[in-house]
Amino acid sequence: MFSRRALLITGAASIAIIGTAGYRLLHSDLTIARQPWADAGQSFGDARLDALSYAVLAPNPHNRQPWLVRLDGEDAMTLFCDLDRLLPETDPPNRQITIGLGAFLELLRQAAAEGGYRLDITQFPEGEPQPVLDARPVAHIRFIHDTEVSRDPLFGLALTRRTVRAPFDQTRLVGHDVLTELGSVLRPNDGSFDWTNDPMDMGQIQSNSLDSWAIEIGTTRTHQESTRLMRIGESEINTNPDGISLAGPVMEGMRVAGIITRENLDDKQSTAYRETKKFYDDLINSSMAFGWLTTPSNSRTDQLNAGAGWIRIHLAATRAGLAMHPLSQALQEFPEMAEKFEEIHGLIGMAAPSTIADARIQGLFRFGYAPYSAPAPRWPLQTRLIADG
Repeated sequence: MFSRRALLITGAASIAIIGTAGYRLLHSDLTIARQPWADAGQSFGDARLDALSYAVLAPNPHNRQPWLVRLDGEDAMTLFCDLDRLLPETDPPNRQITIGLGAFLELLRQAAAEGGYRLDITQFPEGEPQPVLDARPVAHIRFIHDTEVSRDPLFGLALTRRTVRAPFDQTRLVGHDVLTELGSVLRPNDGSFDWTNDPMDMGQIQSNSLDSWAIEIGTTRTHQESTRLMRIGESEINTNPDGISLAGPVMEGMRVAGIITRENLDDKQSTAYRETKKFYDDLINSSMAFGWLTTPSNSRTDQLNAGAGWIRIHLAATRAGLAMHPLSQALQEFPEMAEKFEEIHGLIGMAAPSTIADARIQGLFRFGYAPYSAPAPRWPLQTRLIADG
């Protein structure tokens, strides 16, 4: 699997250095890291665990998987954020992390409905944590058996949804009808979805995205936050299946040859750094449409709701055969990004927010068509459960 920070060149040279005798070393078997995708849908003897087996597959920033769940009694659970899995440099207010938790709750709700359960979800039962997340619960959830509960038509896409970190096919246009359909799946609290496939508008958003990416990778502390989360090669990924995965024969070859290391990725003069930059530039440049999700405020509740909207749009894109990839850089709230943050809001016709009461963009996405990809690694469900007290 090629990650957001994957490299495309020097692979052949790496393999040549290792030689054909080392082919086995170049193979990436991520069966262990992907096992939670196979486990989803199995019966665990508890409706809550059955639903959680899907919820842990939710999209989340840098694949941090920040959810911790405590089972309460026979029919309830409490969701917490794992505070050791925050992204303090690129996501100082923990907004992106909160959105990921919202996607988790929406997949939980959909999966529970499949099993005949309606969820009573109380968001932030002890108050919204500001300015950053804290140890207070994110949500309290009660499972209520309900034979009349409505099943969500999007749920059937839960196991085929992928975040596609690859160039899109530039010969295939993304039509108005497909993009309009994506927005139609949102419910009143999920935020609002708008889009463009107009070449002039796309060019401006593309330019903003390229500049924003250059700022993130060019700012030492924000780039190093990502490189610290790199999982390079099969062994690291299977042992620690969160963060940013660099896998596949090319990656294994460069790892064994010493071409791709965390030190090289941090070195702005290295081939690894330059090709990381080029690879992501190419992703942005291959965009065939852009879409964005906005909310009326930036409260923690709206952030959770945006996560629900995000996963619903993504499932709808999967149903349409459309690849989707978030571009988070311009929406990040560290000082060096302030100008691009303001600019991206202006490009879609709204003022950049100055308080949590103001409307804002919660997600910016690129769309296009691309080959089907393998699922991202996940920690097993049991590792995300915590004991009471």
